[in-house]
Amino acid sequence: MDSSTMVHIVFFLLLSQLSLSLLHVSFVSADQATFNASIHFNPFTAKASLVRYWNTHVSNQLPKPDFLFVKASPLSAVDAAVFAKHAALGSLTSRLETFCYSANLFCSFDSQETSVPRFKDADFKLYGNKNFNNYGAARIGGADSFKNYSDGLNTADHSFKRYGGNSSNHKEGFTNYAEDGNVANNNFISYAAESKGGSGEFVNYDKIVNVPNLRFTAYDLDSRAHKLSFTSYGNETNSGSQSFTSYGKNGNGVPQEFSSYSDGSNILTSTFTGYGESGKSANDSFKAYGLSSNNPHSNFKNYGKGGKSQIDTFSNYRNGANVGDDSFQSYAKNSNSGRVNFASYGQSFNHGNDSFKEYAKGSIGQTTVGFRSYSVDRNFTTYAQKGVSFSEYSATGSGINVNRWVEPGKFFRESELKQGNVMVMPDIRDKMPPRSFLPRAILVNIPFSSSKISETKQIFHARNGSTMERVITSALAECERAPSMGETKRCVGSAEDMIDFATAVLGRNVVARTTASVNGSTEKVEIGEVKGINGGELTRSVSCHQSLYPYLLYYCHSVPKVRIYEADILRLKTNEKINRGVAICHMDTSSWGPEHGAFVALGSGPGQIEVCHWIFENDVSWSVAD
Repeated sequence: MDSSTMVHIVFFLLLSQLSLSLLHVSFVSADQATFNASIHFNPFTAKASLVRYWNTHVSNQLPKPDFLFVKASPLSAVDAAVFAKHAALGSLTSRLETFCYSANLFCSFDSQETSVPRFKDADFKLYGNKNFNNYGAARIGGADSFKNYSDGLNTADHSFKRYGGNSSNHKEGFTNYAEDGNVANNNFISYAAESKGGSGEFVNYDKIVNVPNLRFTAYDLDSRAHKLSFTSYGNETNSGSQSFTSYGKNGNGVPQEFSSYSDGSNILTSTFTGYGESGKSANDSFKAYGLSSNNPHSNFKNYGKGGKSQIDTFSNYRNGANVGDDSFQSYAKNSNSGRVNFASYGQSFNHGNDSFKEYAKGSIGQTTVGFRSYSVDRNFTTYAQKGVSFSEYSATGSGINVNRWVEPGKFFRESELKQGNVMVMPDIRDKMPPRSFLPRAILVNIPFSSSKISETKQIFHARNGSTMERVITSALAECERAPSMGETKRCVGSAEDMIDFATAVLGRNVVARTTASVNGSTEKVEIGEVKGINGGELTRSVSCHQSLYPYLLYYCHSVPKVRIYEADILRLKTNEKINRGVAICHMDTSSWGPEHGAFVALGSGPGQIEVCHWIFENDVSWSVAD
């Protein structure tokens, strides 16, 4: 297609859109015309198109949600037509950089590597986004501490290569590492190889991170008595993956502790491949692993192969998790006198899938596997019959109390929404990178399906193993999972699609709300005037939450049996109004897991209490208009 033809097409699109706009103006109210004039946009923009779409599909004349309209694509009509053409022809990938910039997308998940020189003992505070190559080699004693490292960064990218090799009694501490980040891309390659003694401690590591990408490769190779502790690791993360490859190979007496690991995470994939191969006297403990997580995937492949006297303990593993998939393949294969204990495994309301294949196959000695308080509907196949005992239970409680921390104010009771009450406001800030919706004409020609993932990866230059690839696959996994019982769900990449979903569930007389600002976050605040939506009666709603993706993507789902409130948020000392909060109270929690963070914070259990929370920045709550 030559440039002259392209100009004619664009001119035709502009003329058509103008005609539609002028035709529509005669049918709108005076209030609507005032709204159109007040936001000063021309009739060719995506925002103008969205206004027309709203007027057509929403029946009431209530004020429009400005917070939603600002997310419309900033593309001009000409640029939108040009990029739509490239998307239709499959040539968008050749103009990705220009496309991402013009359309306000986020396509920079994979940053360029830099390196830093070798250091001696160091205390890294308020330090970020560095690569550590050949760090701490042949160290004797000493300690390195990484505190408040890369906190709050949008893309935390670190590489630890040849870290601590041949060291003796050297201690590494990772505390508050990459907390509140968006995309954490950390590589631990050849870490502590042939080290003797010492320890590595990971505390509050990648907490509240969106799409973590952690790789532990050749970690603790040929080491002796090098203790590793993973505490509050990956808690409350969204999507992403963690990979442990050739971890602890040929190790001697290497104890690993995984405590409060991926607690409350959403679609986190953990892969343990070649873990502890040919190890001797290893002692691995998985405690409070994956509690209350959503759709977790843990894969143990070639785990403990050829190990001798290895002990693995899984306590409070996946309790309260929602669906998910665990795979134990070639676990403890050809091992000698191994022992694996599963206690309080998989106690959840919505069971996932567990696969035990070639488990302890070819093992010798007294290899034993024991299960206690294991949930129902599990299938054990192709495991060694001799010396391996599988016992299945479906106890209702684990009898194990886990000391879990839930952010103050994240969940509260309905009775707390009372004027004059003082409460803690959680951190409601949007941690996602700023992005815009795409126009439908472009969106429909960008594949969003796992069956066409290769095409999507090509468009966004997602290399195999890259963070962009993991962002894409994680979003697809979240959007394509089967809905929970009674749930209706859809992922939307345009404001028009969100309107369609909300009106399909609730009807055309709808209103969209969110908390007005982030003022008051993490502070004690006073509740001012409270208004119950629909008179405070039980109602239905549609909640839409952001997912990480190059363009603005929302996960929307129906939420039955709720009460919705608007409340003034006042500064505690001055009674000055600083925010207008939107809160939703779930009146039926009977299908929630017993280990859900709400019950940890408030006490009680599923179906016994209602649970309320604020609508966070840029999340959307739809309901029928009053």
